[in-house]
Amino acid sequence: MRYDLNDPALLDRALGAYLGLAIGDALGATVEFMTPREIALRHGVHRDITGGGWLKLAPGKVTDDTTMSLALGDALIDGAASGRPHDAQLIAQAFVAWWRGKPVDCGNTCRRGILRFIHDGTVAGPVNDGDAGNGALMRNLPAVLATLHDEAAMARVSLVQAHVTHHNPLSDAAVLGLGGLVRALILGADAAAAQVQIDALVAAQPAFRYTPYRGRASGFVVDTVQTVLHFFTRHADMEAAVVATVNQGDDADTTGALVGMLAGARCGAAALPRRWVQRLEPAVREAITRQTTALLALTEVAHV
Repeated sequence: MRYDLNDPALLDRALGAYLGLAIGDALGATVEFMTPREIALRHGVHRDITGGGWLKLAPGKVTDDTTMSLALGDALIDGAASGRPHDAQLIAQAFVAWWRGKPVDCGNTCRRGILRFIHDGTVAGPVNDGDAGNGALMRNLPAVLATLHDEAAMARVSLVQAHVTHHNPLSDAAVLGLGGLVRALILGADAAAAQVQIDALVAAQPAFRYTPYRGRASGFVVDTVQTVLHFFTRHADMEAAVVATVNQGDDADTTGALVGMLAGARCGAAALPRRWVQRLEPAVREAITRQTTALLALTEVAHV
């Protein structure tokens, strides 16, 4: 099937997913590593992008969830332009450049994978029980946008970028499962079709079962996926879904980013809360808008 880049609804949903990711990241960073009770005592219901948190961010600043996504997006765009599409070396080099740029935060597993590449040049480590964090999951949206024409290509590129830092069956299942879900939403899946996709993910990987919800929102990829699926399916409204997610606390920037991505794809960029979009750092908004169009163009070129 060919996807028309001139279809404003498709572009709106793709941009909604990417901006939604950054919004959830910026909103959740304020309450990352807090408990729901601590959030309630300090903020009531946390619903505005105010910065602060343990990283002491300026309002509208994002964390590694968004900046690693942008690094991956640039690697995919540059790789296509230089005749090296989906090149694992270029992706790993982009992560190294991102890390050397002194990001506000970097997870331990991401750091370990980046350092491994620096030291021995390998773009994937061995399968590791310690790689079951959510770092590969949080940044995968550009791989989905760059391969929207081809589900098999989406899976292949998603795992290439994931294995630079995370090589674990649970991480792989999460990356492919949520990658497939956001792809379906961008392509126009309705609520019923999205639920079929979610049910298939849980059937294939029962660890991700989210009902009853256990209330754990840690960086362990199982906790992350359960939290994301719980709040995404519980709230049809984008703002309600993201607010409920980040007020669960713990790894709130990542869970917020992922729910923002899914809910943003569902509603589209035009329906995102304006106060949140306008609060994002302008450079981040501009980079996301540019990348969304450029990554979708890779889909069109690959399908010509």
